[in-house]
Amino acid sequence: MAIAKAERLMNLALCLLGTRRPLSKRELRESIEAYVEAFGPDRGAAGSDDSFNRMFERDKDDLRELGLVIETVENLDGEVGYLARRDSNRLPPITLDAEEAAALGLAAKVWQQARLAGAASGALQKLRAAGLPEDVDPYEAHGALEPRIPVHEAAFEPLMLACRDRRPVLFDYRKASAARPEPRHVEPWALECWRGHWYLAGWDRDRGAERVFRLSRITGKVRSRGSGFTAQVPDVVTVRETVASWAGEIADRTALIRLRTGSGYPLRAKATSVRELGDGWDELEIPYGHGLDAWLVEFGPDVVVLEPAELRSDMVERLRAVAKG
Repeated sequence: MAIAKAERLMNLALCLLGTRRPLSKRELRESIEAYVEAFGPDRGAAGSDDSFNRMFERDKDDLRELGLVIETVENLDGEVGYLARRDSNRLPPITLDAEEAAALGLAAKVWQQARLAGAASGALQKLRAAGLPEDVDPYEAHGALEPRIPVHEAAFEPLMLACRDRRPVLFDYRKASAARPEPRHVEPWALECWRGHWYLAGWDRDRGAERVFRLSRITGKVRSRGSGFTAQVPDVVTVRETVASWAGEIADRTALIRLRTGSGYPLRAKATSVRELGDGWDELEIPYGHGLDAWLVEFGPDVVVLEPAELRSDMVERLRAVAKG
């Protein structure tokens, strides 16, 4: 049904753009195949005129919402006609300076590993054809920069499309402290890459609250469920800030841990002090915030929490959950 509607809207737009004079509803009804099939002369069911009028008005409103300027013209006989003048629906000339061109070039290179690679490359070619000077190389000014956003998770593409189309999804999610994945029914808002990992922000229907999910912890397929969102989408979705607070980035305390020598370099980079203990162990003081236990457990037997007691208790609980799985 979505494809049929898109085709009908495209044909209506082409009709309105291609005509040199206003076309009446009757002429459009007889010219567009989708209207002919649904409301042609052999479909003489009662109320077909009303049904066509409702569909046409919806289609016209949809095209206007997409940005097409449709004019309504009344002729001498009082008949109303419609057309979309090309000069009213033509974008102004595109002019880009060297820095803007370089930024677009870098943005196109970012998506080399995702489904958007073809779209990004095609968009750049269209911009060049529409006005980007041939002597401006989008990559030359910043040739040393190679921006890449790795997309290895199978959940990325269906979630990206669900965010775009605002479709609720269902997937199985394994928390760091859980032995088995649990089903999550989510209204997806935004995807964002932070420190090499992709995260989804959205409304968790089962918990009735905003949640952030790490894509690498989604297991199985992402399935679409239902239509329409039940919660209001915020104007700004702070994925990075939320993840940072959960990962201990926002900390007001410190924790004391033992770390095996030659391991845990991300922890060493955060440490405010490091002391060698000997026997293959070092003692580190690191910032302590919400979610630090979930991060530390990823280092397995290379980390031992000394202080505070609640962090040590959370770590033990998480490790026991993993052992039971």
